[in-house]
Amino acid sequence: MRNPYQTTPRLILFARGFRPHLRLFIIDLAAALGISLIDLSFPLLTRYGLNSLLPNGHYQRFAWLMIMIAAFFAIRGLLQYVVTYWGHLLGVRMEADLRRNLFTHLQTMPFSFYDRTRTGKLMSRVLSDLFEIVELAHHGPEDLFISAITLTGSFIAMLMIRWQLTLMLLVMIPVIVMLTVVARRRMAYASSHVKERTAQINADLENAISGIRVAKAFTNEAHEIEKFDRRNAEFREARGGFYRAMAWFSSGMDYSTSLLQILVIGVGGYYVVQGGMTVTDMLTFSLYVNTFLVPIRKLVAFFEQYSNGMAGFERYVELMAMDPDIVDAPDAKPLELEGGAIRFEDVSFSYQEGELVLGQVNLDIRPGQKVALVGPSGGGKTTLCQLIPRFYEIDSGRITIDGQEIDHLTLGSLRRAIGIVQQEVFLFAASIRENIRYGDLTASDEAVVEAAKQAEIHDFIMGLPDGYDTEVGERGARLSGGQKQRVAIARLFLKNPAILILDEATSALDTETELRIQTALDKLAHGRTSLVIAHRLSTVRNADQIIYIDADGIREQGSHQELMERGGPYSRLYLAQSGPGIRFDGSLAVNGS
Repeated sequence: MRNPYQTTPRLILFARGFRPHLRLFIIDLAAALGISLIDLSFPLLTRYGLNSLLPNGHYQRFAWLMIMIAAFFAIRGLLQYVVTYWGHLLGVRMEADLRRNLFTHLQTMPFSFYDRTRTGKLMSRVLSDLFEIVELAHHGPEDLFISAITLTGSFIAMLMIRWQLTLMLLVMIPVIVMLTVVARRRMAYASSHVKERTAQINADLENAISGIRVAKAFTNEAHEIEKFDRRNAEFREARGGFYRAMAWFSSGMDYSTSLLQILVIGVGGYYVVQGGMTVTDMLTFSLYVNTFLVPIRKLVAFFEQYSNGMAGFERYVELMAMDPDIVDAPDAKPLELEGGAIRFEDVSFSYQEGELVLGQVNLDIRPGQKVALVGPSGGGKTTLCQLIPRFYEIDSGRITIDGQEIDHLTLGSLRRAIGIVQQEVFLFAASIRENIRYGDLTASDEAVVEAAKQAEIHDFIMGLPDGYDTEVGERGARLSGGQKQRVAIARLFLKNPAILILDEATSALDTETELRIQTALDKLAHGRTSLVIAHRLSTVRNADQIIYIDADGIREQGSHQELMERGGPYSRLYLAQSGPGIRFDGSLAVNGS
C-alpha cells in the first residue's frame, strides 16, 4: 500500500483533517455565517430606519427596529462564543489527531532514522509546527467563509445604493490582489526559513541541556553560550526577515484600504452635492465600505496564517511521507520458538554505503548456548547483536532463529522473544516501579518486586523514602550508573525473554554487586540462548563459546580453554588484562601506570 503522503496533493491532505470533526466544523461555519448575515443587515436596517421611519414620524416602529437590532447583536454575541470556543476546540482536536499521527509514525521509524535526525528538530515538528498548522485549520476556512459572504453581501448592497460608486471601488481590487500574491510568496519563503531556524535552535537547546554535565566538567559553559548565541542570532535574523515581509504586506494593505475610504468620501460627496445621493445613503454606503474592509483585513491575516501553517504542514508531510525501511513482510509470520538457535549466513552490514562494518559473517549459536562477544571497541559486537531483533536491516546474507528467517517474521513476535540490556541504560522520567514494569506492562506489583530481588536492587529501593514510587529523574539522573543498570536488568527479568542480549550489562557495577548480578544473570540465562558483550574477559570465562571480533571480522571462536591454547588474539587480550600492572582499554594493551 502506497503512502498517501507521498502522492496526495497537500491541500487534499490538509482538508482530510476535518473529516473526523465534520459536525463541529459545520457548527463553526454556521455560526460564522450567522455573524456575517447580522453584520450585513445592520447598515440596511439603519438605512431603512433613517430613510423611511424617522422622516415619516414612525417613532414607535423605529424604537422596535432598534430593539430588534439589539436582539440581533445579542444573538451575534452568542454566535461569536460558538465560533471562539467551539472553533478553537475544533483546532485542539485536530492538533491532537495530527500529533498522534506523527507520534505513531515516529514509533515505526528504525534506529537508522534516529541516528541521523536530531531530537530537538523532531520536537519542533511535533509541537510548534503543529500549532501553526491548526491555527490555519481553525481560522483559515472560517475567515475565508466569512470573507466570501461579507464581501459578496457588501458588494450587492453597495450596488443597490449606488452602482457607479461601487464599480469605482473595483478599481482598487486588482491592486490589492496583486499586492497579496507578491507579499504571500515573500512571507511563505520567510516563514519556511523561520521554521528551519526554530528547529535548529530547539535541537541545539536539547543537545546543550542533555550535555550540561559534560560542559560543566570541562568548564565549557562559555563555549556553549557562544554556540547558542550564534543560533539565536540566526533565528533572530530569520524572524526579522519574516516580520519585514509581513510589515510590507500589512502597510501596503492598510494604504490600499485607506484609498477605498478616500474614494468613497470624495466621489460620494460629489454625488450628494449633485443630488444623486442622500446623506443617509452616503452614511449607509460608508458603513458598507467598513464592512467590506473587514473581510479584506481577515484575508490579510489569513495569508499570514497560510504562510505559517502551510510551511509547518509541508514539514509535517515531509516527515509523514518517510516510509520505515524495516516493516513486516507481506508473508510475515509469528516466531515459533523451539530452542533459540541463531544462525548468521554470509551477513554483511554497513551503516552508510561504502563503509562496511560487518562483512560475510557466518556464525552458529546453538539453542541454550551462552556466547560471549569480545574484542576491541568498534569491532562490530554491538552492531551484530542489534541485527538479530532487526533494529537495522542487513545488506546481504540472512539471519535465522530456529531456522526461520527473521525478515519473514513479524517484528512484534521477534522482539518480544529477545531481551536486551544495553551498554547505555535509558530510564524514563518516571518511578522505579514504572521503569521495571516496562518489561511487562501487565505485570503485577508482586512480579515487579520479584524482578527487583532477582536483580539485587530490592533492598536499595526499599531504603528510599518513596520506595518503588521514587522518581528516577530525567534519564535516571537521580540514580548511579550501577543502580540504573540494575533497574534495567530487573526490567529484563520481568520480560523473561527466550533470547538474551547483554551489552556490557554489568560494566557499571562494583565487584561484589557484579558477582551477585552475574549469578542472577546466569540463573536467568539457564536454558536460554544468550549473547554477552564484555570487555572484562573474567566475566565470560564460563561461556559455552567465545567469539573474538575486531575490524577484520570474526578472528577466532571457541571455549576459553581452546582459545587460550591457541595463543591467538583472545589469549593475548586475556593475558594483558590479567597481568600485574597492566591495564587494557578494550583496544590497546599498555604496560605501566
